[in-house]
Amino acid sequence: MTEDANSEKLIALAVPGRREPANDAAAQQKRRTFLLGGAVLCAAFAGLAAWWFTRAPEVPVLQVEPRLIEKTLSVVGRVRPENLVDVRSPNPGQVVGVFRDDGDHVEAGDALATIRSSVERAEAEAFIARERAANAEVNRAKLILNRTRTLADRGVASQAALDEARAVFQVAEAVLEAATAERMAISARNNEFTIRAPMAGRVLVRPIDNGQVISTETTLFQLGSSGRVELQADVDETYADALQPGMAARAALSGSDRVFQARLLEISPRVDAATGGRLVKFVPNEVMDIPLGRSVDITIVVEVLEAGVSVPRQALVDAGTQPKVYLVDREGRVQARAVRIADWPSLNAIVETGLTSGDRVVLTPAETSPSARVRARALPPGSALGP
Repeated sequence: MTEDANSEKLIALAVPGRREPANDAAAQQKRRTFLLGGAVLCAAFAGLAAWWFTRAPEVPVLQVEPRLIEKTLSVVGRVRPENLVDVRSPNPGQVVGVFRDDGDHVEAGDALATIRSSVERAEAEAFIARERAANAEVNRAKLILNRTRTLADRGVASQAALDEARAVFQVAEAVLEAATAERMAISARNNEFTIRAPMAGRVLVRPIDNGQVISTETTLFQLGSSGRVELQADVDETYADALQPGMAARAALSGSDRVFQARLLEISPRVDAATGGRLVKFVPNEVMDIPLGRSVDITIVVEVLEAGVSVPRQALVDAGTQPKVYLVDREGRVQARAVRIADWPSLNAIVETGLTSGDRVVLTPAETSPSARVRARALPPGSALGP
């Protein structure tokens, strides 16, 4: 028996493909286990894929919560002095002297420039000579009057001669008064050829040079008052009607993050026909040294809503005709609801009616439609979607 068993083992080893029955059963069991596991994995993957591709899409929503909202109006203004004066000459002529330049500080009455006035100076000399002649005539008439009075007292001259001498003297005095007035008038006119500062301030612009011939319409200097500055902006007439003097405003120089407080000072009663806007003036609450002409971003606080509701404008559907928003209910269904939006150019749309606390507003309405089933992904209040 031993020799036969050994012979069978030798034959099994010598014949390729022949295995022991126990080893064949283990291999088959392992193969079946592997195939079953693969089938289970494939089924699970197929189920997961089917769930993934058939699940409800996710949409971002914003839960409505009434809060403090400022109704604001943003405009761009310019810094200018409280008083701005264009200095011109009342007489044409040639500039023969310029005494001030851009940025110089001046006091009221300081000489700024001189205009050539050769003809006027000659006229002034003629009037001076005429005044001297009139004064000499007064002296002569006075001597004649005194002599005639003496002769009349002695009985040599008649009363008529005395009256005549007195009348000649009075006429000479009147002529002298007229000549003096003319001389003073021409002197005052000559003084107008020296251009003087009408107020204290700073020279902002000096567009003239020596030798330039100017007219009465030529601006020689532009002066700005020192001290307080103003912010001026052009506000569309549609929204300017809602503004009132005294309203608070926040301002920042363009390109700067520093915000300073200001208040609305004045609203022009006139509408500019060219721009359709009204000039609005603001004054900073603090004294500030700001370059004149600098652009300023101004935000006017028109109204404060204690419990207001606002949504991003991208959440509106048919905003120009019949505005509405899409809401997600508790079952995950999308519903359309009509809303009324305040007609105001704010970053977010101010909802006057149509929404209540707890409503979930779809922020991307273009990605869904009413009655669709979705998964709501809540965003915190005040958050915004990226581009």
